[in-house]
Amino acid sequence: MAEKKDRLLEAFESGANMDEHFDFEHIERPNRMKKVNVDFPIRMIEELDAEATYLGINRQAVIKTLCDEALTARRARRRETAA
Repeated sequence: MAEKKDRLLEAFESGANMDEHFDFEHIERPNRMKKVNVDFPIRMIEELDAEATYLGINRQAVIKTLCDEALTARRARRRETAA
């Protein structure tokens, strides 16, 4: 696998045409964004800001991270109970 990756990187860096390595007919955009507005209690905003400061990231990144962690955990629990 590493050898294939090295050849691909080498071809890219040399300016070779990379079209043959991609399927342009089935392009997906897995991380498309959609804006939402959410109202939070002030206490929660303060906690989010404290976590952002601790992690060295902004509030929005904290919200996305915590939501992703919670959704991933919930999905895993559902799979466990379904099995």
